[in-house]
Amino acid sequence: MEQFKIITNTTADLPVKYIEEKQLGLVYYNYIMDGVPYGKDKELDWKEFYHLMREDGKMPTTSQVNPQQFKDCFAEYLKECKNLLYISFSSGLTGSCQNAVLAAEEVMEEIPDSHIVVLDSKCASMGEGLFVHKAVQMKEQGKSMEETVEYLEELIPHLTHVFTVDDLNHLYRGGRVSKATAIVGTIAGIKPILHVDDEGHLVPISKVRGRKKSLNALVDYMEEKTSGYLDKNDIVFISHGDALEDAEYVKNEIEKRFGIKQFMINHIGPTIGAHSGPGTIALFFEGNSR
Repeated sequence: MEQFKIITNTTADLPVKYIEEKQLGLVYYNYIMDGVPYGKDKELDWKEFYHLMREDGKMPTTSQVNPQQFKDCFAEYLKECKNLLYISFSSGLTGSCQNAVLAAEEVMEEIPDSHIVVLDSKCASMGEGLFVHKAVQMKEQGKSMEETVEYLEELIPHLTHVFTVDDLNHLYRGGRVSKATAIVGTIAGIKPILHVDDEGHLVPISKVRGRKKSLNALVDYMEEKTSGYLDKNDIVFISHGDALEDAEYVKNEIEKRFGIKQFMINHIGPTIGAHSGPGTIALFFEGNSR
């Protein structure tokens, strides 16, 4: 059976150790913090990133990956393997996915024996990470790239994301809530609950008052969405915006309520964190629907 290489992005928020162990390819998204550009060649420690946002009020900006960057990346990985599966950050949140498609088509024309599949995960953060993990499992089971893609396409509407943010102003900056909602919600201690829909867009689904209630609401949503689907969850992913204690609280609640024992917890990287802000908690699992 022909081998294939899985490529993901820094937007998947997977631990560096996992990426290295699974020999994953990686596409770097660029961002600017306090006037300094960061990316593949220069990275900012994530703790420092959140410190600059939380304590110094710095507001980072992000950019898409352009077609030439994708072409260079694909060409480099084709030196290792002629079959590439690139799992993209949600097209509902970035135009980078289409740029990857254009780049893959050009590279395959220039390198005739290459085969590149660009798969729109419609996922973000460790939702994308969990999606990649499922691809890794298929590959480790000896499945072909085509079989893996077919499985992943069926998984997309069941890869459930639910999250809450601690500061509504970051959602306002990203156009997710109005300025009035951000101001009133901040004063009243309102915490929104959001998910990623079938098209890969961020959508508010409810709001609660207070941090602890918002964390419990994530677990409540999981209970609703795993009805008849709980046994699919051999592992649950949780990401956080420099809020490990709250991530551990959500983990413990899930363990108590559902008996799940396997978790992967990691921080939200700068590309996603620039829009969600410090204190974000996100939960990812397989559900009967998103």
